[in-house]
Amino acid sequence: MEQELPPSLKAKKFILWLFVVSSTIMFGGFTSFYIVFAASKGKGHGLVLPDVFMYSTAVLVLSSICLFFAAKAVRNQNVQTQKIFLSATLVLGLVFAWLQIDAWSALYQTGATLVNNNAAISLIYIVSGMHLLHIVAGLCFIAISLFGAFSNVPAQKAVYRIEIASIFWHFIDILWIYLYVFLLLNS
Repeated sequence: MEQELPPSLKAKKFILWLFVVSSTIMFGGFTSFYIVFAASKGKGHGLVLPDVFMYSTAVLVLSSICLFFAAKAVRNQNVQTQKIFLSATLVLGLVFAWLQIDAWSALYQTGATLVNNNAAISLIYIVSGMHLLHIVAGLCFIAISLFGAFSNVPAQKAVYRIEIASIFWHFIDILWIYLYVFLLLNS
């Protein structure tokens, strides 16, 4: 079933990889800024991160596992299983987004606001907010793949859609784990 992709689809996949690389550079810049700021001030953000960040991390990892099984189902042409796991991934992605907003609320309630005299605290909001924008984009890729499963798109197109969704979703999953561990270690 492994067929050669048309040039237009190869180009779109290449553009996605360029976006992944540029996003990696952007988040690397954010964390580099944080390190430089913390070194110059002699302190990090000084906060205990809300437990909600830990729960959202677990939800995101679970969503990646569901997407893995959805991709496996697509390759085995098992549309029902694909629909179930893609739906679960979509729901878990929405739960992650809600948990991120809940974490911001928890931070705000401790007095840690976006605008304050500690740029490291502001960076928590900026980094998690930019990541949340990436989550929204990933949810769009997953929704497109799910829509294809319900509208019976050709197998090659279904495989392509799930590959694009998987590349992006697993990237933002790994990115969040990195960011969460980074923020934990630099508190």
